[in-house]
Amino acid sequence: MKDLLPDLCDLYPEQLQIADPIFTSYGKRTHFYGEVVTVSCFEDNSRVRELVTQNGKGKVMVIDGGGSKRRALLGDMLAEKAVNNGWEGFVINGAIRDIAAQSQLNIGIHALCAHPMPTEKRGLGDLGKTLRFAGITITQGDYIYCDFNGIAVSKQPLALP
Repeated sequence: MKDLLPDLCDLYPEQLQIADPIFTSYGKRTHFYGEVVTVSCFEDNSRVRELVTQNGKGKVMVIDGGGSKRRALLGDMLAEKAVNNGWEGFVINGAIRDIAAQSQLNIGIHALCAHPMPTEKRGLGDLGKTLRFAGITITQGDYIYCDFNGIAVSKQPLALP
């Protein structure tokens, strides 16, 4: 499979923000991309749980968990719901769990780490906020491109090489 990000960086160097290389790829899809849907939540995945039940065709959920590595914002059951509803993938500034199961799901997942502890469900979190982490700023409606080389963000969709 061809690497996506190096080619995009060659073609669109002025249009891309590149995230700091702090993420690990956990999903079965080695590269994925789509329109960004943002979630801001800290150790509470209630909003993620709501979004995975919606149509995610052509979309990537970007979750800012404040960089917490103490609670997993995505587990195998929510990831499976996302697959069933067409989501392209997740970028999570936080932890996930059930990584053996998630590695078998046809979805892209980039996260900071794995941690077995689930989140508390308090109904907290914000949708559609501008997020800042890993040296980039991500706004709902931006476009995100991910592969083993990293993560890139653009204000508009890019023609793929």
